[in-house]
Amino acid sequence: MIKNQNGFILPDRSNISSYRKVLSAAKEGEIIRLRNGLYANPDVLKKDVVDIEAIVPGGILCLYSAWYHYNLTTQIPDAFYVAVSRNRKLRLPGFPHIKPIYQSPELLEIGKTEITVHDIKLMITDLERTVCDAVKYRNKIGIDVMNEIINNYLHDSTRDISKLTDYAKRLRIYATLHQILQIKL
Repeated sequence: MIKNQNGFILPDRSNISSYRKVLSAAKEGEIIRLRNGLYANPDVLKKDVVDIEAIVPGGILCLYSAWYHYNLTTQIPDAFYVAVSRNRKLRLPGFPHIKPIYQSPELLEIGKTEITVHDIKLMITDLERTVCDAVKYRNKIGIDVMNEIINNYLHDSTRDISKLTDYAKRLRIYATLHQILQIKL
């Protein structure tokens, strides 16, 4: 039996006939092999969102992917940025391009939320955690990008400054964020 979940194909290896059909379809280019036991229809991979849970179970969209989702930046992500546990080993497909962001397990839980995009459930960092990540990674992403994200956040009517400062304390960036907010507010 072949399970088709939102365009992702999980063949049943115990059924040799169906498994061979999947292998043949992959060889012919009708479907794409993402990793062992996981295949996808090409149309699914053309979308701006893919089922990250099928490719990286337990992964959380973060950084550029989250900033773009929340309209905090004009930069289009060059990959799907996915936060995973630091002690985890991943085998990623060649396509779609996924950039793993390794974090300690306790940091992964801060601001983790679930959203639905095009009938696909995704785990993503919430708005405030996403802003904290911009401050945390400011030297890697650039001060201009961080400022754009913070300015857009401050103009968002759904912002929650108390949650933002709580996350900043837990992520150990409170002093830096406090200085930035004093200048901007």
